[in-house]
Amino acid sequence: MEKIWLNSYSPSVPHEIDADCVASLVDVLEQSVVDYGENIAFTNMGKSITFNQLDELSRSVAAYLQNSGLKQGDAVAVMMPNLLQNPVSIFGILRAGMTVVNVNPLYTARELKHQLVDSDAKAIIIVENFAHTLAEIIDETGIKQVVTTQLGDMLGAPKSLVVNLVVKYIKKLVPAFSLPHRTRFNDMLSLGRAHSYQRPQLKGDDIAFLQYTGGTTGVSKGAMLTHRNLIANLEQVSAILGPFLERGKEIIVTALPLYHIFALTANCLTFVKFGCQNLLITNPRDMTGFVKELGKYPFTAITGVNTLFNGLLNTPGFSDLDFSNYKFALGGGMAVQRSVAEKWEKVTGHVLLEGYGLTECSPLVTVNPPSVNKYNASIGLPAPSTDIKLVDEQGHEVPLGQTGEMHVKGPQVMLGYLNRPEATAEILNDGWLATGDIAKCDEQGFFYIVDRKKDMILVSGFNVFPNEIEDVVAMMDGVLEVAAIGMPNESSGEVVKLYVVRKDPSLSEKQIISHCREYLTGYKVPKVIEFRDELPKSNVGKILRRELRDK
Repeated sequence: MEKIWLNSYSPSVPHEIDADCVASLVDVLEQSVVDYGENIAFTNMGKSITFNQLDELSRSVAAYLQNSGLKQGDAVAVMMPNLLQNPVSIFGILRAGMTVVNVNPLYTARELKHQLVDSDAKAIIIVENFAHTLAEIIDETGIKQVVTTQLGDMLGAPKSLVVNLVVKYIKKLVPAFSLPHRTRFNDMLSLGRAHSYQRPQLKGDDIAFLQYTGGTTGVSKGAMLTHRNLIANLEQVSAILGPFLERGKEIIVTALPLYHIFALTANCLTFVKFGCQNLLITNPRDMTGFVKELGKYPFTAITGVNTLFNGLLNTPGFSDLDFSNYKFALGGGMAVQRSVAEKWEKVTGHVLLEGYGLTECSPLVTVNPPSVNKYNASIGLPAPSTDIKLVDEQGHEVPLGQTGEMHVKGPQVMLGYLNRPEATAEILNDGWLATGDIAKCDEQGFFYIVDRKKDMILVSGFNVFPNEIEDVVAMMDGVLEVAAIGMPNESSGEVVKLYVVRKDPSLSEKQIISHCREYLTGYKVPKVIEFRDELPKSNVGKILRRELRDK
């Protein structure tokens, strides 16, 4: 496909980036320590650490790991929510020359065992709240080193002691567990400081992260993301957002978990590179507490998924925040609904920029440039050095303006799935990654996701895209959340079924049907509507249609 999108690039955005500008992510951190040493790097629960402190702490983690029987290239798991311990652990593992395995702390014992065994992890750094899950299966894994941390371990006295006591004994959020030969996080730091640290020789094709897919389409697979993959994506993000960011002066709100690729790259790595502050939100589901925390900081940017933005907009006090320093929000992970984007712009005064990415692409593929002046329902322009083509069922490219499956090629595309050559071959062919997403492209090179290939509903031979129906229903003031799926039907093959979480308890099925008939053609109108108190979501708040279909 001809790169027509290059004509829509801002003059300041290069067409290509250099994925080999530095050898590893360790170089990125070390340069930021030199340039921004006294700047705040991360803040959580009122406690901040500077880049110099991040340097010292992560060096201690690295030294401990190097002197604990592990070797360069070994996999080390990190299982915790957004705490100061998280980036300290991540950068410590990378500086030891080892591979980070990010783990969702809400995993069941079965899911955790699969990921630890599949990744061949040799060590794990885990928050005590979930250590009981590890205790169930640790004997069935190759884990040799266990480091446990409590939520308040890095908050400083006396706050750390108070937080840990409240969490453990008053809120009773730490189930009993027994783990042999474990080391406490703060003891690890002390031991690491006493050891010598040997900076590893790292190459671009060394694996930096084993980033596991959500597993919603089968067994969870480990995407092998190299240092070069992540550096390429950092350069791509920097090329697009760099002109709009002030190095050393931004505050990014990090509510999505750092174990998810979106927050890992867009927040943690990008803003470390720019010498800026990450405001880590440990529990964004507590929307009232989240808004209260936002009120304490002159934040300039935020990333999130549609449900997070929608939740904030529906939380008292959010619209009263001071947005005078705020510059932009970046939405991804799932489709941003028009009603949410337009309300966000009205409340904050700035456009909600939608982007698109995949775990397998480190993750950024496309994004709307900050120069757009209103929501356009697009996922934006491809990042520099990124090729995209849209293909039909036979693998042939479709004409401009028509829909097809999106295939992506670029330096940010993963090496492959760990130990899964067949699964890798299914999705990667001659460097092209098949995304499974149906998209179209306009004459300016802006791309639009129509829907997930697997989520498409077939009604009497017509393709019906859930995103379109959900967008229409979300326009209604009485709707908080909505999901559309296909339901088997004898006469039409499938019909549309709708799941709705009401904001207005009086909202009726009849009102929704009437609204849909006004905006949708007949075969797209839902035939079945089910009201629920909540919808199933992934760890980052993405509504799980598959789980609704399975039930």
